[in-house]
Amino acid sequence: MSRTQSAMVQLGTVAPPFELPDVVTGKAVGRDDVAAGRKGLLVMFLCVHCPYVKHVEEELARIGRDYEDRLGIVAISSNDVVAYPEDAPAEMKKQAERLMFRFPYLYDETQEVAREYDAACTPDIFLFDAEMKLAYRGQIDDSRPKRKDIGNDLPVDGRDLRAAIEAVLAGKRPGPDQKFAVGCSIKWKE
Repeated sequence: MSRTQSAMVQLGTVAPPFELPDVVTGKAVGRDDVAAGRKGLLVMFLCVHCPYVKHVEEELARIGRDYEDRLGIVAISSNDVVAYPEDAPAEMKKQAERLMFRFPYLYDETQEVAREYDAACTPDIFLFDAEMKLAYRGQIDDSRPKRKDIGNDLPVDGRDLRAAIEAVLAGKRPGPDQKFAVGCSIKWKE
């Protein structure tokens, strides 16, 4: 399991627009569709096979349920499915249905959206305020999957991300002391 850190994009960066197919519904979904009428936008770069994503996927599903009425939420997978067929849209759909995601799960076949967001790992988290300006990027919480000589026994509670979401929903800025996300690298096409 390789460890890759998020790029920690500059706070205040505007959320790049996107329009990608939802693996569950087959419909095209755009940034503005997800964010319409909401107080912010949460963009999560995920995949199916990554142990870091597997470690937090249930908490991400809970976050989706807890904030769906107030926050635009979307997950995107950008991995090369030729090299990693377990991350293909059909497998993404199974993951979304198993976890009962309440948010769209989009497939970024060209990887252009991941590059626009400067996504580096899975999970990679970007939280934007109501003006579509980056307010938080980084880890979900301090928990890491326990494998061999890495990881820890801390519970997955979403503490960091939930605190940032609460701040954005209250019209405040999350604190600037944000820790980078750690996960598997995005599997770029050659």
